[in-house]
Amino acid sequence: MNLDCEKLCGSLEEVERRIADACRRSGRVDSPRLLVATKYLDVEEMGALSGAGIRLVGENRADELEAKWRRWNEVFEFHFIGHLQRRKARQVLPCAAMIHSVESTSLVEELDKRTESEIRVLLEVNVSREKTKYGILPEAAEAFLEQASAYRKVVFVGLMTMAPLVEDPESARPIFRGLRELRDRLATVFIGRYELSELSMGMSNDYEVAVEEGATIVRLGSALFSQA
Repeated sequence: MNLDCEKLCGSLEEVERRIADACRRSGRVDSPRLLVATKYLDVEEMGALSGAGIRLVGENRADELEAKWRRWNEVFEFHFIGHLQRRKARQVLPCAAMIHSVESTSLVEELDKRTESEIRVLLEVNVSREKTKYGILPEAAEAFLEQASAYRKVVFVGLMTMAPLVEDPESARPIFRGLRELRDRLATVFIGRYELSELSMGMSNDYEVAVEEGATIVRLGSALFSQA
């Protein structure tokens, strides 16, 4: 992908305007963090993101994360947003400030064993119950976190979900609302153990609805790159 920095800055400005409008519509006084998904960019193209003022990026693949982190770790905060296999945990841990896609106790155990310090993670929840998506079902979340609490170096700081790809973003609202309501309930249950403040939800096709429903991190790619 050959990024046009001027177009990228224009796309970023438009996205930030829409996020601000969504905050106003919902009465929010805070604003979510914008995470830019970089799976379509090569290592050197990351420089264009820096030039546009982007500081938070997310990568789906362990090898790509490591390569980009080695080149740009002083510029960006890197999150891992793809499905994480246990055998890749050791590779991802030094590079990721947060892992968005934890959904098995075996992965929690592996992360706890491999990390040298605390690692901040999100519990991936399959709110839409789609068989093609990763994540635990909402009703299993409390028991999962209870079991995971035995692993002290893996710190859950919130929840993540992916809504179905729909033509009308409004159709995704129940998914985002469901995740927020689940987070609110679990935050009370696990007070003193986990501070479940993060909601990673919303992508390029539905991020405005996610912001209205309380997203603290939105993960965008094509909304920024399609015109750049």
